[in-house]
Amino acid sequence: MTTLRELGEREVIRRLARVLGEPPEGVVGIGDDTAVIPMDGDRDGLLTSDAVVEGIHFLPDTEPLRIGHKAVGRVLSDFAAMGGVPAWALVDVVAPASTEMERLESVYLGAQRLAGAHGLRIVGGDTAGGPLLELHVFGVGWVAAGKAVRRSGARPGDRIFVTGSLGGSLAGKHLDFEPRVAEGRWLGESGFVTAMIDVSDGLIADLRHIIEESHVGAEILGETIPVSDAARSLTGRDSALARALHDGEDFELLFCVMPDQAGAFADAWRKRFKLPCTEIGRVTEERGRLTLLQCERRLDLDADGYEHFRSR
Repeated sequence: MTTLRELGEREVIRRLARVLGEPPEGVVGIGDDTAVIPMDGDRDGLLTSDAVVEGIHFLPDTEPLRIGHKAVGRVLSDFAAMGGVPAWALVDVVAPASTEMERLESVYLGAQRLAGAHGLRIVGGDTAGGPLLELHVFGVGWVAAGKAVRRSGARPGDRIFVTGSLGGSLAGKHLDFEPRVAEGRWLGESGFVTAMIDVSDGLIADLRHIIEESHVGAEILGETIPVSDAARSLTGRDSALARALHDGEDFELLFCVMPDQAGAFADAWRKRFKLPCTEIGRVTEERGRLTLLQCERRLDLDADGYEHFRSR
């Protein structure tokens, strides 16, 4: 029998997708940040779910407000990556019977504060006993009909952009990040963007998701990558650039812009947002090939960001 560790998360998802079969006509299923469901009128529904598990996504002594913040923030970031608007959420909690009620209330307070800041209403959920603290969040949102920004729209020549700075999230950002909901919605409505994803598994791993779904390649320029101060301050064998390329849980937005619109996009962005947004490369015709240009060298990159079942 083949184990999940032997397959890795991506192959596990591919095999489960085969079991489920093709989604109904007009539905976007497995392969994007959210599912997209046609609705009556001029909106499409967005459905997503995410989990945070003690020992994987946070440590046992993590401040409970930050646990709730992260649990809801991951779902909000999914909506942002589709250019969508958050609406409703259910939160399921699994916890040991010995958990202090005050701790759990603080977890929910952290979730409620971030959800409320972005118009997401938590309207229910479920509770169950288990050996570790877990939160499973199911979110519902919407986007104008036919306007969800998918991973599959990138075309050769498109310019690649990323918001904020990258790397070193374990220094604290993975718990305290601000989901780019307003920015994602604007990007979706702007008409500039051809494909988008949030950076959860790492820049290279998530860019590979885009090029695989779009059947293209990409090259990025090492000197343009916006490396975070946290990545520069951490010690260890990995360079700051390597952390920016491969660390996960930055929850910034990674997206592609049509080449003849890149200048107009950059101007429009600067006028609307204080958040930095950096052009880091371009989409190529070399299907499946992802390269880094650094010091006049061209290096092929593997998608070695975080992957469940293997990254332990």
